[in-house]
Amino acid sequence: MSKNLPGRARVVVIGGGVGGTSIAYHLAELGERDVVLVERADLTSGSTFHSAGLVGQLRADPTLTRMNMYSAELYRRLQQGDDPPGWVECGGIRLAGTPERMQEIRRQIGWARTFGLPLDEISPDEAKAMFPLMSTEGVVGAAYLATDGYVDPSQLTYSLAAGARAGGVRIFTRTRVLGVEVKDGRVTGVRTDRGDVEAEIVVNCGGMFAAEIGRMAGVRVPIVPMSHQYLVTEPLRTRSGPGGGRGRLPTLRDPDHLVYFREEVDGLLMGGYERDSASWSLPDDGGNGHDAIPADFNGRLLAEDWDRFEEITANSQLRVPAMADAGIRKLINGPEAFTPDNEFCLGETEVAGFFVAAGFCAHGIAGAGGIGKVMAEWITAGEPPMDLWHMDIRRFGPHYRSPSYTLKRTVENYETYYDIPYPDRERTAGRPLRVSPVYAWHEAHGAVFGEKAGWERVNWYEPNAAAGDESLRPRGWAGRAWSPAIGAEHAATRTAAGLFDETSFAKIEVTGPGAAGLLERLCDNHVAREVGAVTYTQCLNSRGGIECDFTVTRTAGNAFLIVTGTAFGGHDLDWIRRHAPSDGSVRVGDVTGQYACFALWGPRARDLLAPLTPDDVSDAAFPYLTSREIVVGDVPVRALRVTFAGELGWELYCSSEYGAALWRALAATGATPGGYRAIDSLRLEKGYRMWGADISPDRNPYEAGLGFCVKLDKPGGFLGRDALVAARERGVAERLRCLTLDDPRAVCLGNEPVRVGDDVVGRVTSGGYGYTVGTSIAYAYLPADRAAPGAKVEVELFGEWVTGEVAREPLFDPANARVRS
Repeated sequence: MSKNLPGRARVVVIGGGVGGTSIAYHLAELGERDVVLVERADLTSGSTFHSAGLVGQLRADPTLTRMNMYSAELYRRLQQGDDPPGWVECGGIRLAGTPERMQEIRRQIGWARTFGLPLDEISPDEAKAMFPLMSTEGVVGAAYLATDGYVDPSQLTYSLAAGARAGGVRIFTRTRVLGVEVKDGRVTGVRTDRGDVEAEIVVNCGGMFAAEIGRMAGVRVPIVPMSHQYLVTEPLRTRSGPGGGRGRLPTLRDPDHLVYFREEVDGLLMGGYERDSASWSLPDDGGNGHDAIPADFNGRLLAEDWDRFEEITANSQLRVPAMADAGIRKLINGPEAFTPDNEFCLGETEVAGFFVAAGFCAHGIAGAGGIGKVMAEWITAGEPPMDLWHMDIRRFGPHYRSPSYTLKRTVENYETYYDIPYPDRERTAGRPLRVSPVYAWHEAHGAVFGEKAGWERVNWYEPNAAAGDESLRPRGWAGRAWSPAIGAEHAATRTAAGLFDETSFAKIEVTGPGAAGLLERLCDNHVAREVGAVTYTQCLNSRGGIECDFTVTRTAGNAFLIVTGTAFGGHDLDWIRRHAPSDGSVRVGDVTGQYACFALWGPRARDLLAPLTPDDVSDAAFPYLTSREIVVGDVPVRALRVTFAGELGWELYCSSEYGAALWRALAATGATPGGYRAIDSLRLEKGYRMWGADISPDRNPYEAGLGFCVKLDKPGGFLGRDALVAARERGVAERLRCLTLDDPRAVCLGNEPVRVGDDVVGRVTSGGYGYTVGTSIAYAYLPADRAAPGAKVEVELFGEWVTGEVAREPLFDPANARVRS
């Protein structure tokens, strides 16, 4: 094979760590023969060579769990080949030191059932029998997963590189990328110190250097290299010593003590996530902040920092007493790239053809096989092969262009790595950042805030708790971040009127002579209707999966307003822009911050709104799913007669400078101010779907119960139509079903296994309590032939099976009389 760098390749992969070689390996598996991988130094010389190598499969995100399961399967297979990666399938133990941690473990055992993972609860004594060096003091319980293990990161990289080369990939080490060429918004190649390479696709697998490489293309990759330490002891056991006859020790995680262990020869490798963390990198000359790495930092480690490792060392001795007297062979201090939310940073950036796979957050070895597979499929197909939103680089909004904000969030995330992930856990770093024009009003009136996509949003108003019912508090985790105020705000909306600040909702304007044609091609519903029409629709991928879920309002002949979820604006904006024509006939803009949005919903909404406006808001003059420009008080407003609560009402949009005045006028009507927790309860009763939970790119509208939006007979068709036709001909094997639980205080959080008869057949997508219908509600995809309305089901919550049944939906106002009143 030629040692000269070619002048052209279809795909250039930057980075010779485990991520880059895995993507190259999987591209070759898919038949891509024109792939070049370049590495600035030697393979593994970034973060890969000093990784601890643990491979745990079960994660809170279903997609990541499937990816990690594939990784273990791949490593097992590679171990039987000519270039084994040092895979050791020793099993893994996770300890619980508190009753709360044991609840988490039992919840994880429930998740594992839905994947077929053999995660079993074991006693402290059973854990000690498997890992004789540990002390059981303070251990409440544990879980064991037999198919977990560890791998040698460098050997894994060389194994993947060998497979890539066998498939035709050309690998060039000692080749430093000096620039990424971009023309008209599309990547065209790379410049290196050994020559230039034209390319259709460039994949940034630079690890801790990924932010620097991204800047070469004008792309922000929000990662921070964190100093992560672990040590390796001298021998603590021998094959003939205590426990020696038992074979390999399993990996051991003790999150309550912030530590993990695995066997290393006859000693132990021990590391953890300290509460006093340290980021590592230097500000660059361009003022880009905390993601500049010295140019010669190849195959190197940081200085040992025993003071910062003191907490971890002391904790390790509590769990493994032999650590107190163990000889230390070495302390490894290596930088690992972390993201602000501890999820990978994957996918195509705003520069077409420029992909990124970075931010592996110290669990990239476990995910590397799956990362390579999904990225290769994404590159070749032009769209993600499954629901990868939790790892998609598009989830990071423009506020993550700030290095200081990125650093704050990343440090907080690192230092809480092993915290129990309670539902609705709120981050505190970098807040408040994005606020509504009436944020001060909310504060003054007792709002309890949550944060989403950098926005401060009202969860509930605590003064409303006096009108609520404390006896309705859900049991367990669901009752932690809860207040009686939620039920009071829900009830007020159902019986009179509720007032909600939805300014954080993402808003996208699509304008120009080609706007109508573009949206008709992207949407499954007919959206280019008369001016003033509001349409609920989805955008689909080529598989028929739901990529976007939003409302489209035609505001003028060549102008449309799209409103979507707070966290999904970047995703939906990117999806539309990628499919827009390049001839300038369509302009797509994010106008979220330009407009405030307030919702007035409830049976008295019209009575309260009418005195504030000279415009006719009767049903005849202003019917459901229409939009008009009106005046409310002193404020010019675009009013949309839509609802996410299942009640009569409007969403009222005004330019942000009018926001405070509009809110004052609406609040003076006597409508009860409410928060997003009440909205969620209201929408559950009405059966409204939530993208990212109930619906996703892995589910089509027929499965999701949204077939009413699909217009197969639209002239010209739409993206995903052929897949939907094929799906309809095959028949729908699974459907999203509404479940009601017999115990109203047992409230689902998501991902709980659902059983029909003796078979686990699905998992909960979302859940909550319906204050009007008086029952615990959950949604889950279940086999269509086993989950007709009335079918009995069971849902596992923290190890307990709760009975329920499949309900006919919607639970509330099935005739839609209130919405259309």
